Amino acid sequence: MSQDAKKRVTDIGPPHYEKFLPEMVKKNYGKWLYHEILKPGVMVHVAESGDKLFTVRTGNPRLVSIHTIRDMCTLADKYSNGNLRFTSRNNIEFLLTDEANIDPLIADLKAMGFPVGGIGNAISNIVHTQGWVHCHSAATDASGIVKNVMDALCDKFESMSLPGKLRIALACCLNMCGAVHCSDIAILGVHRRPPRINHGILSNICEIPSVVASCPTAAIRPTTVNGKQSVEVNEDQCMFCANCFTVCPAMTLSDPLNDGVSIWVGGKVSNARHEPMFSKLAVPFIPNNPPYWPEVVETVSKLVELWAANAHKYERMGEWIERIGWPRFFELTGIEFQKEHIDDFKHAGLSFKRSAHLRF
Repeated sequence: MSQDAKKRVTDIGPPHYEKFLPEMVKKNYGKWLYHEILKPGVMVHVAESGDKLFTVRTGNPRLVSIHTIRDMCTLADKYSNGNLRFTSRNNIEFLLTDEANIDPLIADLKAMGFPVGGIGNAISNIVHTQGWVHCHSAATDASGIVKNVMDALCDKFESMSLPGKLRIALACCLNMCGAVHCSDIAILGVHRRPPRINHGILSNICEIPSVVASCPTAAIRPTTVNGKQSVEVNEDQCMFCANCFTVCPAMTLSDPLNDGVSIWVGGKVSNARHEPMFSKLAVPFIPNNPPYWPEVVETVSKLVELWAANAHKYERMGEWIERIGWPRFFELTGIEFQKEHIDDFKHAGLSFKRSAHLRF
């Protein structure tokens, strides 16, 4: 094949990530010596060449208007050569090459109402799902709870006063978006009643084999109701995940009286000091109480304060609980131990060691 053949151009697949890297990152890619935190929300990466890249992190809502995006882009053009990025936890990071621009940028961000922090021993922004804004199976809201919790904990974002990192996540139900269990505190929306089945229309709008197959616990089976093909649900096997409603709108799960929030604690992704951990149930149910969710805010704030007051340096919440023991944790928090806290080993794989973290 001719070496002079033109390179094929295609729009299939994503563009190469290198296309979007700032020039300093391209220049020093793979050649960074170290990084350090200069002050809350500000860090520097130093390259072998001596180049320094400064990062300023600001908290940011997950759902923002085009006006907010334009304002952030204006600040990036003014202070960081147009370079910014959104983190996986919905923070915005400005990538600066001129250290003199750090303080003016922070001043402009604070004047606009955006806090700077979330790096090091601090709470980072809460990663969350859609909630009532745009989710068909939500048991609670996402943005509303996150706003109220972060309002209460904002000082922990803007300082580095905590013993270690603190990561909070929220999922508005445990169906598909329920992967919040590797955070120090997980706020999880829960349904508590099986779906209400509209037998009159189910066979017209749903494929019954698909509905049966959608249930992860095999709680759904075909049946006939008033001469029409439909399904029935074994409530003892139903875990209220809303997976059936995802494939069949005739099986409504949302229930204002019985939907609410559960709180889980002790998860982490990090390998530092201890292998990764799944979070475990702390509070089985808190009723939805919009628009401020005071009970959720109070519970999460209390957990953070207890951990901050009693943990060792760099000790994550799960490591602190493991050190003092779960009985002592329930005693300190005043959380009532209920039947939902008991591991019945129905799906004992959740209790087994799954980590590949091995030490000799």
